[in-house]
Amino acid sequence: APMRTRWVAMSNYQEMAIAKALNAGLRKSMQRDEKVLVFGEDVARLGGVFRVTEGLLDEFGDSRIFNSPIAESGIVGTAIGLAMRGYRSVAEIQFDGFVFPAFNQITTQLARLTYRSEGFQQMPVVIRIPVGGGIGAVEHHSESPEAYFAHTPGLRVVSPSNPNDAYWMIQQAIESPDPVIFLEPKRRYWQKGPVNLDTAPLPLHSARMLREGTDLTLIAHGPMVATALQAAELGAEEGTSIEVIDLRSLSPVDYPTLLASVQKTSRVVIAQEAPNNVSLGSEIAARIAEQAYYYLEAPVIRVGGFDTPYPPAKLEEEYLPDADRILEAVDRVLAY
Repeated sequence: APMRTRWVAMSNYQEMAIAKALNAGLRKSMQRDEKVLVFGEDVARLGGVFRVTEGLLDEFGDSRIFNSPIAESGIVGTAIGLAMRGYRSVAEIQFDGFVFPAFNQITTQLARLTYRSEGFQQMPVVIRIPVGGGIGAVEHHSESPEAYFAHTPGLRVVSPSNPNDAYWMIQQAIESPDPVIFLEPKRRYWQKGPVNLDTAPLPLHSARMLREGTDLTLIAHGPMVATALQAAELGAEEGTSIEVIDLRSLSPVDYPTLLASVQKTSRVVIAQEAPNNVSLGSEIAARIAEQAYYYLEAPVIRVGGFDTPYPPAKLEEEYLPDADRILEAVDRVLAY
């Protein structure tokens, strides 16, 4: 206890929203390394659609942060070329559904160049993508494309769910010698929380237990983490002890942390915004079934969006999993 008290007293905390924490993390990386460049559509004077890059132009100038043409393939192609010349690129894709014109550059060039060159050509590129629904947007603005990138060898894929992780994970991603797909939960951009400005909480690819429990393990990532914690709170009121794990890293996945939780609780629910078919949740469910088979007391259940294109805004609350749908799955698992 004395050690914990001393650590808290020495730590420098600030209350921030996720968008502001990302801004602060980008600023810190740009101050630390003049080779860090930030670019994308409307990221300079405007600060991006969600104002994540607001104020960086005034501090670093238009040679360090600049607007790109409306051409996602060109954005990623530029990032690749700059990486070859020794720069660390942070490229913003304005909305998740806009990344697909750059899919070829990401999956057949960016992801493979280090392997293709036998490690000679590193690709320190971060692709920032606001992801997920819940903001009342039109088509192509509420996608969950994580499975495409997690499936692709050579890419690292991460997603913060809170301001502290946002602040530290963007810096860790920029420092990575490998390309990182950085998925930002857009409907949580304005969610506030404490940010420890002194100490990174975990390595980039570690999962974290956010709430301890004994009856069931609930796994989530990105925008679904807040919903999972809400479900756990409601479950506790009904006498169910739910352990909540935030994946944080989607490729690689921190399976030791997941398996340790499963060995304790023996039951698992995985929650995500993406449709369940051939999803990240599917892979995690399969891996748990393979490696924790003798600990499981029930099948692993996935809760996700429906297997349809993302619907119009007036229907998205029916499409997105909420705490009630998660708790229905919890009840099914506990019934075994």
